Amino acid sequence: MERKIPRCMSTQHPDNVHLPFFAESADLGGEDEIQEAYYAFSHLGCDEQMWDCEGKEVDNFVVKKLLSKYEWYFRQNHLGKDVFLTLRVPNPTIEKDEAKILLETLESIPRSFDTARLFYQDDVPPIFEVILPMTSSAISLDRIYRYYRDFVVGKQNISFRKGDATLAEWIGTFEPSSINVIPLFEDLKNMLQSDAITREYLRDKEVEYQRVFLARSDPAMNYGQVSAILMNKVALHRLQMLEEELSIPIYPIIGVGSAPFRGNLKPDNVEHIMSEYPSVQTFTVQSAFKFDNPHDHVMRGISSINEGSRCKAKEVDEEMSRQIIDRCSNAYRESLIKIAPLINEVSAFVPRRRKRKLHIGLFGYSRSLEGIKLPRAIGFCCSFYSLGIPPEVLGLDGLTERDVEFVREVSPHFDDNMRDALKFMNPESMKLLPDKVMRAVEALELDVDYDEEHRALTSQIMSLLRNGGRGMEESVLRAANLRGFLG
Repeated sequence: MERKIPRCMSTQHPDNVHLPFFAESADLGGEDEIQEAYYAFSHLGCDEQMWDCEGKEVDNFVVKKLLSKYEWYFRQNHLGKDVFLTLRVPNPTIEKDEAKILLETLESIPRSFDTARLFYQDDVPPIFEVILPMTSSAISLDRIYRYYRDFVVGKQNISFRKGDATLAEWIGTFEPSSINVIPLFEDLKNMLQSDAITREYLRDKEVEYQRVFLARSDPAMNYGQVSAILMNKVALHRLQMLEEELSIPIYPIIGVGSAPFRGNLKPDNVEHIMSEYPSVQTFTVQSAFKFDNPHDHVMRGISSINEGSRCKAKEVDEEMSRQIIDRCSNAYRESLIKIAPLINEVSAFVPRRRKRKLHIGLFGYSRSLEGIKLPRAIGFCCSFYSLGIPPEVLGLDGLTERDVEFVREVSPHFDDNMRDALKFMNPESMKLLPDKVMRAVEALELDVDYDEEHRALTSQIMSLLRNGGRGMEESVLRAANLRGFLG
């Protein structure tokens, strides 16, 4: 069977303002997420759902619940062939508290296979790929690949004692015989060597293709928006060269959210983002995209992604990119350290939107920057926008005029994305940052259509914050509603 590689990956990122119609409470969880997966497949046209397997209340019976609850749909849309469920597992090297959840999750894959075999009467695995977050080495990928193959599946050939039945004879075979492991690269060092890590991982494996996941939110949060863009551009070009070198299809996934800082993928912006990252095969469709836009716009946006096709990544000057990343990230951190205490105050008023702990990313895991604690990516972004300080402005003061020209050349929609962000800027709030940041914004010479209603709300939020924060939650949500995303 020729593998269909998805174009749209629905995710559980809680960046939505509005609750979906099927939500039982303000924070999605449990059965809501089962229904969300079905809704993404059947009503929106996404061909893949990422299923987070980190934290409490993880549902390892998702396949059984989907097939039994929505039988009529999955009879016509084969899970594992037409639509896909892809697990994001904990990284035991970093997330020690979650490490054993990895083993439980891998053990659930053969059980899901048995459920699907009974349902479809065939041997198509409903789950056969897992995503490893915060990938930092080939060996971390290889351990998962080998643990599944040698321990989860391999134990079926072991007998309890000499002359006794094997485990497979006792309770049945374990399938699929192997799984694909997708590296998710999130930090500067490893994103820029994503090709080398992928090459080493594939060295002793016969594969038809390899998917590679590049983060967009965490790099922006760690190093600033400009750095995140350049990191992705360099990595995508390197992966393309690896594809040509190995003669194995490499299918990049990019993790983009609706906020400009986190990627700017919205239903009315699909064409821009696809042209910004032409070699990407799969784009993430996060909660704000799905639930904070008119249904017909969402469907049209997803349809456009599905109908698009990937092409070549543009070559990028790596040395120049690295110099700009260094300058931008240094300036970004300098401003961030000054404003961090205020961001933490505001983040306490940002709704969670998911009941269980979600993936927190490399920066999120360490939760500190030079001794200052920070919220997770969505709360982080929401706090900045709620104050009238688009996080995109941090780090701009580290760029020279030549740097800006280079970024505009490498990122054709850079100015458009900045305009989308700057319309939520409040000049009064910008005074909280060093003067040079505002000067850098003005140097871009962009014609911006400011959202005056949003500006008024951010002034109100600042006032409420100075007076203890009472009533701030409502104002934070009202501002987010105007933006069309939480964070």
